[in-house]
Amino acid sequence: MEILENLGRRVIEKRGAQGIRAAAKDIGLSHATLSRVERGFLPDLENYKKIIKWLGLDVDAQAVPKPNSASPGVAQVHFRKKPTTSPDTAHALAQLILAAQNAMLAEDRQGQ
Repeated sequence: MEILENLGRRVIEKRGAQGIRAAAKDIGLSHATLSRVERGFLPDLENYKKIIKWLGLDVDAQAVPKPNSASPGVAQVHFRKKPTTSPDTAHALAQLILAAQNAMLAEDRQGQ
């Protein structure tokens, strides 16, 4: 997703000569959060939506899609830029998440 990959750069470009504290206030988040975004860290969904709106982009078009009962969701995992988990542990966690998701989908199908 290009927006996520270039979010920090887009914020820096839009902010221009405006100070980080002033821009953060305009967006509605802390200057520390905005600084992290500019350095390449991804914000939580609430702050992401605020930044997207401030950038003048369509919040609904950029939001994370929500699964519905007709279309099972896709499990996604976001690890921070600095790896804190070994590849083996990340793989095991992914398998656990997928197994739990499949079990929940199976229960939903049985209940229908």
